[in-house]
Amino acid sequence: MNDTHAGASPGRGDAYFAVFPDREDAAVAARLFTRPGTRIVPHASGRPWLVGRWHDDEIVTAQAGPAALAVIGCSPLDATQLRQRTAQLRDLAQLDALARSTPGSFHLAAVLDGRLRVQGTASGLRLVFHAEIDGVRVAATRADTLGAALGREPDVEQVAVRLLWPVPHPMLETPLWQGVTAVPPQDALLIAADGRTARHSRWWTPPEPVRALAVGADLARDALADAVTTRTRQGGTVSCDLSGGLDSTSICFLADRSPAHVVASTWPGRDPADTDLHWAKQAAQFLPDVDHVVWDADASPLVYDDLLTIDDLVDEPTIGVMDRSRVLHHLPAMAERGSRLHLTGIGGDHVAWCSEAYYHRLLRTHPLFALRQLRGFRALWQWPLAGTARALGDSRPYGKWLADCVGHLRDPLPTTVTGALGWGGTPRLFDWVTPEGERLATRALAAAAEQAQPLHRDRGLHADLEQIRSCTRIIRQWDAMAAKAGVPMASPFLDDRVIEAFLAVRPSERVSPWQYKPLLAAAMRDVVPQVCLRRSNKAAASMDASNGLREHRADLLALWEDSRLERLGLVSGDALRGLAQRPATPGLQQAILYSTIAAEVWLRGLPRGAKAGATTST
Repeated sequence: MNDTHAGASPGRGDAYFAVFPDREDAAVAARLFTRPGTRIVPHASGRPWLVGRWHDDEIVTAQAGPAALAVIGCSPLDATQLRQRTAQLRDLAQLDALARSTPGSFHLAAVLDGRLRVQGTASGLRLVFHAEIDGVRVAATRADTLGAALGREPDVEQVAVRLLWPVPHPMLETPLWQGVTAVPPQDALLIAADGRTARHSRWWTPPEPVRALAVGADLARDALADAVTTRTRQGGTVSCDLSGGLDSTSICFLADRSPAHVVASTWPGRDPADTDLHWAKQAAQFLPDVDHVVWDADASPLVYDDLLTIDDLVDEPTIGVMDRSRVLHHLPAMAERGSRLHLTGIGGDHVAWCSEAYYHRLLRTHPLFALRQLRGFRALWQWPLAGTARALGDSRPYGKWLADCVGHLRDPLPTTVTGALGWGGTPRLFDWVTPEGERLATRALAAAAEQAQPLHRDRGLHADLEQIRSCTRIIRQWDAMAAKAGVPMASPFLDDRVIEAFLAVRPSERVSPWQYKPLLAAAMRDVVPQVCLRRSNKAAASMDASNGLREHRADLLALWEDSRLERLGLVSGDALRGLAQRPATPGLQQAILYSTIAAEVWLRGLPRGAKAGATTST
């Protein structure tokens, strides 16, 4: 299938698109999504099917009779393979197997006899939304494009929800525009041939964590290697983060085995106790064909840098704005060195390690083993005995736990053990949030609790999946920002096949107080030299955060002048301006400002005419 487009070809890594039924009224609706540079993949009838923005390298399409398939993103599927799949398509449910077996990270769109299927990734890195526009059901990979087509302003209640710290599942899945519906990552969107009727169909279920580490390590290595190979098999030059940690080091060594030339990038920390550079140099000694670039630590942007000029946000607030400058700063220099793609180790913390909350179940099924491990965790994380006992004894189902949070949003922050061994971090609102902001957030939280279901019945696996999805919501935006900065980013640990391979290993062997990331170390034993696998910690970058608060306090003060959140009645500008003048205030080191800053920066970045409006009253 061929697409049509106007204007310059977009950069790699910034693809987005909308999907339309094969109907005349849908073709009319598609005009709302057509802008300079828009590309179109038509149905066999010639009417628009996919309308959006993508690079030639990011899309593969095929058509055979009444069926058509499109893969947008990163996958090993070529046009010939996709044509074969398309010719064999008799039922859209057949695509479950394709989605569950293909490496990479991609959106999958299909049409069969006029019926549509659209899905993203189980990780949540690639999302799907839908809305009824002029009587037609339209799907899109960004919620803001649908909100704009509907002529809607962001819902102030959903903005208030984003002030919670943290935002609990499933509240992050609700788009900020009324009339726009999110498809849960584990589901595909199905649109009937009438172009109006839509439903969600589950295509992904997390693996049960029952595989022994001895077997699971090899499968995890193979999945991670496939994820890296999918991105490096074309050769050329790619760049990699090399922090010296197990995650980025593993990606570097895997990339070095590919046809691509590798440039490794290390940002040393400013803290004299930071050992990243030592470990990175040690790894580089075993990578003679890799160009190792070490940056000046003092040139690295601090946390909170450049908050006032951010203009590349997507469709929701993200705490990723705090580190945006640090993440993107070196990418133009990587582009100058010829890099076509920058690989990161992001996500390794979320899949190679796992939540200690598994021990809530393990204590009941393997009590002696669990007690021994829990003693180690208490010593490692300094958990108080009473708090540990309370967390382990808490057997409330997820919905009840969430409902019980409703009346305690202003309570002091709970101890870390409460979240570590429970259903997750307990949401809080802070002093600068107004009573109106609290009312709106409380109402939304109570409504969510009425029907909330955990991501898995085991609170450990629930916590793992929630943390992965929280991470990918940040990476989703960083990826778009990186593409605009000149080099697209990729995080192989967050591919679905990699997540599945790691999550399938028994939690008793994945997380231990006695060994750091034992599964990843075992998986990489034949890839990464043993001396590089001995690292048992990671840099915290706490000095960069504290220095950022001090050095950027003028920017933070300016952020709260004429605050958009204050205009909406959600925060006290005076309270926030006062905090900006006191960066050493106890509690700020715990990132409690992050969600508020994220919402403020996002509101400031909205296009003219898209300012947040009044919420629906009750």
